[in-house]
Amino acid sequence: MWGGRTGALLRALGWWPTGVIGRRLLNCNAASLAGSSSPRCWNCGGLGGPSRGDRFFCPHCRALQPPDPTRDYFSLMDCNRSFRVDTVKLQHRYQQLQRLVHPDFFSQRSQNEKDFSEKHSTLVNEAYKTLLAPLSRGLYLLKLHGVEIPEGTDYEMDSQFLTEIMEINEKLAEAQGETAMREIESIVRAKQKELTDDVSRAFERDNFAKAKELLTKMRYFSNVEEKIKLKKIPL
Repeated sequence: MWGGRTGALLRALGWWPTGVIGRRLLNCNAASLAGSSSPRCWNCGGLGGPSRGDRFFCPHCRALQPPDPTRDYFSLMDCNRSFRVDTVKLQHRYQQLQRLVHPDFFSQRSQNEKDFSEKHSTLVNEAYKTLLAPLSRGLYLLKLHGVEIPEGTDYEMDSQFLTEIMEINEKLAEAQGETAMREIESIVRAKQKELTDDVSRAFERDNFAKAKELLTKMRYFSNVEEKIKLKKIPL
């Protein structure tokens, strides 16, 4: 009862987390399906297409192939399917892929390849942004395991946590000056660091229920972080 009332109040005040801003997840039901038959190249008809080698170009005529719909973000970005990600390696992979498929390199190629490069480049951007941030990475990893966090799950959160979020939002609304803002930022950053470490341990133990609970809390703090950024913008 208390958690539901508190959650309803959070929504009414505009403090309810709305998810991960600017992040769009790949269709995870198609993740990492191995052993499918090799497609034929659309250009030369040769076998091998994007399922072999670099998985972007036909091994025979080197025409750019369409994106592989069975490939998940971790595979695309050459990362282990884990919550722990080497962000330096991830950035290097992102730059490598953009040098391969960015539309600027296909301005003199066929229309098919121009269209495919646009799709590849967009997909690489989405994969990079999703795996770079702990919250979106955790939500995506959960989805790969068939677990999603629906909006409006306030009844699953304990009243103590919801009260904590309300108090932080009230402090933020009343904050005047850089010192007060920095204090709130420091509190939220520490909370997110603690939750990120806990999420990592939950995934290591395959405790997806615990990971779901912790990521839900991270979404609340992420919402606060967005409000802090907006408040910093001069009117």
